[in-house]
Amino acid sequence: MVVVKITLKTSEEYIESLRKRRLDVYLYGDQVKNPVDHPVIRPSINSVAATYEVANDPKYEGLATATSHLSGEKINRFTHIHQNIEDLIKKVKLQRILGQKTGTCFQRCVGWDSLNALSIVTFEMDQKLGTTYYDRFNQYLRYVQENDLVCCGAMTDPKGDRSLRPSQQADPDLYLRTVERRDDGIVVRGSKVHQTGGINSHDVIVMPTRTMREDDKDYAVSFAVPNDTEGLIYIYGRQSCDTRKLEGVEFDMGNPKYGGQEVMIVFDDVFVPWERVFMCGEYEFAWPLVDTFSAYHRQSYGGCKSGVGDVLIGAAANIAEYNGTAGASSIKDKLVEMNHLNETIYSCGIACSSEGCKKPSGTYFVNTLLANICKHNVTRFPYEITRLAEDIAGGLLVTAPSEKDLKNPKIGKYVEKYLKGVSECPTEYRLRMLRLIENLSMGLGSVGYRTESMHGAGSPQSQRIMIEREVNMESKKKLAKIIAGIEKDELLEIEK
Repeated sequence: MVVVKITLKTSEEYIESLRKRRLDVYLYGDQVKNPVDHPVIRPSINSVAATYEVANDPKYEGLATATSHLSGEKINRFTHIHQNIEDLIKKVKLQRILGQKTGTCFQRCVGWDSLNALSIVTFEMDQKLGTTYYDRFNQYLRYVQENDLVCCGAMTDPKGDRSLRPSQQADPDLYLRTVERRDDGIVVRGSKVHQTGGINSHDVIVMPTRTMREDDKDYAVSFAVPNDTEGLIYIYGRQSCDTRKLEGVEFDMGNPKYGGQEVMIVFDDVFVPWERVFMCGEYEFAWPLVDTFSAYHRQSYGGCKSGVGDVLIGAAANIAEYNGTAGASSIKDKLVEMNHLNETIYSCGIACSSEGCKKPSGTYFVNTLLANICKHNVTRFPYEITRLAEDIAGGLLVTAPSEKDLKNPKIGKYVEKYLKGVSECPTEYRLRMLRLIENLSMGLGSVGYRTESMHGAGSPQSQRIMIEREVNMESKKKLAKIIAGIEKDELLEIEK
């Protein structure tokens, strides 16, 4: 009998592990000494903790966990390298479940997609260039799996003047770059922006953000460092309505327990030892790494966005009942449309997974065309789902008074009386549901749903470029010519 060592952290152990770090964090212009218990930051930490909760829940055994191909041990699926088509499908299913549970971004997908992309590209680099990056990566991966770490995947640079390449910028630091190569490692300088869960992670995995030429080779760099490494500075991104978290008014937040997080990470001459470097100057592999990561991350949106969409659709259905409009045919039709759009997103995530393939490293990769179709739908459908939810909710969505008004001894009775919907529904329930819809459509939660759906994993145009590249138009043209009688079907001619 083989004894399998379990390496899973609990949610409590995860939160405690964050307390051991010493991060240089800034929020609202002030340094934050204790990010773990800060009221603005803590809900985003709770979202990551949910990934540990499901991994320890017997109900999700085999979905939220996997067996490491390196050690044979049971690991959190968020540290797993996809070994077959089933793994790719389980990824999307797990992401949907976590979207349903948190109603926001749970922040581990970017790091997960980074690990899988590096497992493919470092192998291909070694095969072509004779480097040893793949072995380095696997040693690092084993460390991540054994310690059940959260990794922040850091790809997006500030970019400066978008018409210029990295090496052409007036300020050379507008793309992260290697500024020194030493016997024991490298020194890097620059920044990564829009970094999901940066403060809530244990490690930061850096990747280049675009195709590179030889003049840009200093910018073709990939590595991993602990997120409390000297020289790392975190600047917290503002979110709409974020100061509500400081007011201590629970249901005005809409989703009081969970939240998303985006930060700017500054790399102020950060040292990286060679054993943590996975690319350094191999500029011809910058684009393959970007392309591979992007396809994985566009697949991810088929899961997480459909899961959060489930929450918003449920909220819209509830508010229709509370308003007394649930029986109207127009409301039913809107809910059908919302579900149609949401399930289309999910279907694309499952489709690009089902059509995946095995790469030379042994890692399974998604169908790139369908992954881009998935994300391109996400740049549109959540906006329409949100519009319909706002339509169903009514104007009170943006005019409702605060929870403090409801509980005020003098005016609370008027709020209770005049903002009631159907008689059997407490006014508080109606206001809570409205705040949840507000959260997802325009407030704190929109960073993990509506707004983030546009540019997360690449802008709509980046998907359109990839769709144009991946679609075989000549094949489609030939099909039409055969049916129109312009060309002969070569296969039929051979059979004759």
